[in-house]
Amino acid sequence: MTQGTVNPVVFSTADLPEDQRIELWEGHNADALIGLRCRTLGAAALDAIEINVQLGRVHLARVRGSSHVVERDAEMVRRRPAESVALFFNLAGEAFFYHDDGLRTVQPGQLLMCDADRPFMRGFSRGLEELVLKIPRDVFAEATGVDAVPRPLVVDFAAGSNSFAHTLARTVGGAARDEDPVPIQEETLLELVVALTGRNRDDLRAAHRAAAYSYIEQHLRDRRLSATQVAAAVGISTRHLSRVLADVGTTLPQLVRGLRLERARKLLETPAVTSMTIAEVAYQCGFTSAAHFSSAFTARFGERAGEVRRRAVAARAIALR
Repeated sequence: MTQGTVNPVVFSTADLPEDQRIELWEGHNADALIGLRCRTLGAAALDAIEINVQLGRVHLARVRGSSHVVERDAEMVRRRPAESVALFFNLAGEAFFYHDDGLRTVQPGQLLMCDADRPFMRGFSRGLEELVLKIPRDVFAEATGVDAVPRPLVVDFAAGSNSFAHTLARTVGGAARDEDPVPIQEETLLELVVALTGRNRDDLRAAHRAAAYSYIEQHLRDRRLSATQVAAAVGISTRHLSRVLADVGTTLPQLVRGLRLERARKLLETPAVTSMTIAEVAYQCGFTSAAHFSSAFTARFGERAGEVRRRAVAARAIALR
């Protein structure tokens, strides 16, 4: 499985005129995530930041903000249909969710799944910090076999609760950040969502494999990464982990080495990080030996790491002219 490229886009109200913040915040969300009406709870201006990531057909976001209320009414749905299922992962502060099905209170460590085109209101009296996963309704239905989400669903995702929800939150959070985002695959996210909805329970190998990939991708720097560690994070035995990976013709050492090499290549190809030596790139990606890294890189890609680096240096030189 090849890692997906993550290119975060950051929008902040910090440097905007206070009397224009809500209008511009609403405009950004309508274009980049979900159209909402927003209002603050007091005289203070809205202070908010959003990190958006488009990954294939799905959209990820990390949102932080001061206390406010958002509403998606019938008119907004008509004007700006999302045609998506939304998952909101609450990281901090109690939030309320008002829907025609009733009122939900969402605590930190809980996610709420809903149809983004059914009117709702959300409130954050103590501020907002959350992750968002938006999946087009047809993609959601294709993956899960669920054609509609008629009522909001609240699921615990804190460590020790639902392992798939926990891995999904960790995966979205790793990608939706402006510094050192973790490359992920749309397929990984969708397989975790399938497991979260309870579909295909007879064969959870794909979801276990997705959870293993997610954990490994976020711990590639750990030179002591082991099968015991990965299996424990996924909630399966090391023997079952081996079977899950064997289904796609690989082993844990092969998978880890391949992901580390792919991440190293991306770093070497990036003009902005040409100040890092090849040895530093190797250590950054979890290799314990620069010599071993160099030989493994050449065997995998058919060219030396130094050749890839030289192209990046040349590209940077051209860009600076």
